[in-house]
Amino acid sequence: MRNLDPGASPLDYYGAELRRRREATGMNQVQLGSCIFVTGSLVGQIETAKKVPTRDFSERVDAALGTDGMFSRLVGLVLRSQLPHWFQAYAEMEAKAAYISTYQAQLVYGLLQTEDYARAVLAVRSQESLDARVAARMERQRILDRETPPLMWVVLSEAVLHQEIGGREVMRNQLAHLLELRGREWVKVQVLPFETGAHAGLMGSFTLLRFDNDPDLVYTEDFVQGHMTANPAAVREGSLRYDHLQAAALSVDDSAALIARVVEERYGDHPEPDGRALA
Repeated sequence: MRNLDPGASPLDYYGAELRRRREATGMNQVQLGSCIFVTGSLVGQIETAKKVPTRDFSERVDAALGTDGMFSRLVGLVLRSQLPHWFQAYAEMEAKAAYISTYQAQLVYGLLQTEDYARAVLAVRSQESLDARVAARMERQRILDRETPPLMWVVLSEAVLHQEIGGREVMRNQLAHLLELRGREWVKVQVLPFETGAHAGLMGSFTLLRFDNDPDLVYTEDFVQGHMTANPAAVREGSLRYDHLQAAALSVDDSAALIARVVEERYGDHPEPDGRALA
C-alpha cells in the first residue's frame, strides 16, 4: 500500500477513489476482485496507480460498489491521460469535431484501427505501458459509437493496404475491418491508387477537423510530435490539397473492391466488399 496524491493525475485520482469506495463497503482487494472476476493483485495495482484500468474493469467496479457509473465516466479521462502529452489536445478536439477528413500515407487512421493493428504500430519503438497506450487508442474510437458521431471521410494511399503491420493475420483482419465499416453511414473510405502518380499528398499525412461552432483545424505530425493550427491560410491549403486527393482517389465502392482484391491476392480470402468472406 502507498498513499496517493489524488491531484497528481487522473490515474492517481482513480486509484485513490477506488480504494476509498472499496474500503467504505468493508471489502478487501481480494473480495472485490472476486466480485468482478479479476485478481486482488490487479485491484491493488490499480489502487496504487501502477496499472491503468480498462473500461470493462470500471463498469464491473461500478456494478460491484454501486457507484452509479462514476468509474465508467472517470476511466475515459484516465485513458486519455495515457496519450502522449502533445497528442492530448488533438484528441480533445477530435472528440468534438463534427467532420473529420484525413489523408493517410502509411497507416490506417487511428480511429479505424483494430486493436491488434494498433498494438503492432504502438509497439514499434517501445513495449513500455503498451496495454495502456493501446487502451487509450481504442478509447478514442468511442466517438464513432455516439448517437451522433462525426462524419468521417478517409483517403488512404494504396501503400497502406500493402504495408503488412503485425503479421498476416493482423493485417487480414484490419483490411476486413475497413470493409465492414461500409455498414456505417458516417464513415467513408477511399483509396488513392498507385497509378495516380504525383499527387497533392506527397508531403505526408494530414487531418482536417471541422466544428459546428469553432474554427476549422488542420493537424500534421513529424517524427517528434504533432502540430495543430487554425491559421486560415494553413486550413485553406489543407482543404485544397484534400479536395484534390478525394478527386484523384477511387470511389468508395471501387475502393472497397480494391481492398477486397488485396485481401484475396495476399491472404487467400475472397471477401465481399462488405467484409464477409465467400464460402
